[in-house]
Amino acid sequence: MKIIKFVRQNRQFGILSILALFILLVALFAPVIATHNPYEAVLQDALQAPGKDHLFGTDVLGRDLYSRILYGTSTSISSAFILVSIIFIIGTGLGIIAGYFGGVIEGIIMRISDIMISFPDLILVIAIAGILGPSLGNAIIAITVVSWTKYARLARSLVLKIMQSDYIAAARLTGSKTSHILMKYLFPNILPILIVTAATDIGSIILQLASLSFLGFGAQPPTPEWGYMLSEGREFLQRAPWLLVFPGLAIFIVVVIFNLFGDSLRDILDPNIDKESKSLRKREKENEFKKDCKGTSRIHPSNWVIKWMWK
Repeated sequence: MKIIKFVRQNRQFGILSILALFILLVALFAPVIATHNPYEAVLQDALQAPGKDHLFGTDVLGRDLYSRILYGTSTSISSAFILVSIIFIIGTGLGIIAGYFGGVIEGIIMRISDIMISFPDLILVIAIAGILGPSLGNAIIAITVVSWTKYARLARSLVLKIMQSDYIAAARLTGSKTSHILMKYLFPNILPILIVTAATDIGSIILQLASLSFLGFGAQPPTPEWGYMLSEGREFLQRAPWLLVFPGLAIFIVVVIFNLFGDSLRDILDPNIDKESKSLRKREKENEFKKDCKGTSRIHPSNWVIKWMWK
């Protein structure tokens, strides 16, 4: 009953959770759902248009595109979750250490973070992946080297804020150990915000992995991966547009769902956002709308479009 009540109160989060769970199930059961072997090349079936035998058509080697996209779901989702987990652990750990202990340790961690932030993310990732060599594992390492700074800086700022609280001072006065303060007071208080950040980063991580694979620095053949599938199909844009359409749609749908899921999760876990503040913002937007509509026709189509967007 509590779950049903929670879903009713947060319908958007419930719907997006179901869609995200569906994507995870597709990634998990891809070998069962797939209709063909995604690695089997049948040259006489090359570049077949979508039909009964091949729902999404075939690629230049005659491999079933539908099956390759399903297996690509497993590759992309598993790689993204592994990458987010690694970045979360490394960045959060370094951020907590920097914020709690301070001094020379904080200076070293933050200066390294500043150096990494000073470079454009994608360019630095491509440079590191190029040095390590093209592979999915090296792509994960490259993105990890660049992306941990976000979590480190966020965790450090949260720890510094919490360290000014009275209960932290009381815990120190009573002789609480550092491990006790970290595990009982600091980590539980910063965890919700960091989880929201990780959830919203899943979509962007999938895009980064797909970008590296598209450029040839990520997944290598014959691994079915959406970015590399786009790279393979760009030469046949006019002859076989389905080679680009279906992998592109897969990336678009998955990224949008996980981005919206992260936003919904933020609305639930963020303690600074409640129903009163949401209703207040809605009333403010309605008042702004009424002011903007003064002197104009209330039935003008543009007014209805603006009102719908603000809602």
